Amino acid sequence: MEAFELKKNFFWVGAIDWSVRDFHGYETPRGTTYNNYLIIDKEITLIDTVKYDFSDITIKHIKGLVDPSQIKHVVINHIENDHATAIDRIMSLCPEATIHITERGKKGLDRFFDTSRWKFHIVKTGDTLNIGQNNLIFVETPMLHWPDSMMTFCPEAAILFSQDGFGQHLASTARFDDDFTNCVSSTILDDAVVDYYANILMPFGQIILEAVSNLQKLGIKPEIIAPDHGIIWRAKPQQVIDSYIAMASGKSDLRALIVYDTMWKSTELMSVPISEGIRDEGVDCRVLKLRATPMNVIIREFWKARGTLFGTPTLNNIMFPTVAECLTHLRGLRPRNRIAGAFGSYGWGGGAVKEAYEIFTKMGLELFEPGLQVIYRPSSEDEEKCYQFGRSFAARIKEYHAQF
Repeated sequence: MEAFELKKNFFWVGAIDWSVRDFHGYETPRGTTYNNYLIIDKEITLIDTVKYDFSDITIKHIKGLVDPSQIKHVVINHIENDHATAIDRIMSLCPEATIHITERGKKGLDRFFDTSRWKFHIVKTGDTLNIGQNNLIFVETPMLHWPDSMMTFCPEAAILFSQDGFGQHLASTARFDDDFTNCVSSTILDDAVVDYYANILMPFGQIILEAVSNLQKLGIKPEIIAPDHGIIWRAKPQQVIDSYIAMASGKSDLRALIVYDTMWKSTELMSVPISEGIRDEGVDCRVLKLRATPMNVIIREFWKARGTLFGTPTLNNIMFPTVAECLTHLRGLRPRNRIAGAFGSYGWGGGAVKEAYEIFTKMGLELFEPGLQVIYRPSSEDEEKCYQFGRSFAARIKEYHAQF
């Protein structure tokens, strides 16, 4: 793709990564984009760079618009490798440009590059930069999702350059949300937003609420939200802001999720009557097997559901490894306002279900107790217990969900 104009003199000059399928452990079946932006004004300004592997692409896009030596300002909203590692290539083309960055961002950049060659302007929330007909307002958003993070707003164009906020991992020739949903699906885009939030930003809910509040206090009302990954929001910028407020507040659907793995199908067999019991109690339920489902999908569906049951066989008196791995991922994401329970089969000694509840407690999840264990293969009596376990769990979900 060539450079793409968002508004008059505001251009996308990023790169599309169609082939990436693993993004630091996060599966990206639809690829991703590395978005950065060029503003052509009296003082030409570049917002962010890209992953080093795509340096030639962004440089080609920039050269198609201006001589890179004319760039006067480079704004670095976030120093993570997928956004900032092309900075050395960029600065070699515009060595007199000033880099605008947070104090923590500068310290981080010092660890990757010899920054003594470059000019810096350290910014904080509320600082502004005039580039001619347009002004840029900087808003620090620490831990959204790195300590250095910030957003940049242009009030004249009403564009918010939101770095990793409001992004998604989607590779597409469509640049705007309305273009994407017209040719693909709004469901895919909605799921991508939740997927990104749940797997990357879930621990920072309170910080997100504070960041949105700060934007509102500064009178920032974007008509376009331009993130560093995925689709640019033009048709429904407020909708994605509202969705972030809802997710950061712990909102979920009245839904149950069963996540399980199995050795000899006994735990899998238990999941069937449990899911039937949940359904018959009037709660929607999805069932996912761990070794057949990408981890980021598990986490996304966990986030969308008010309650989750984890099915785990006992192996060597502890949880099955894939279930333990899943709970390790979730523990690091620090979910709130969710209820969890566990079930599973065992042979000569149990332990997996007990260990699962110990982890739920450490995570601060609401507990559905007691868990359910079956020795070896479930009998017809056990299947009835599983069915009632599911009904009881669904009833508990409805009670718990009514609190929110």
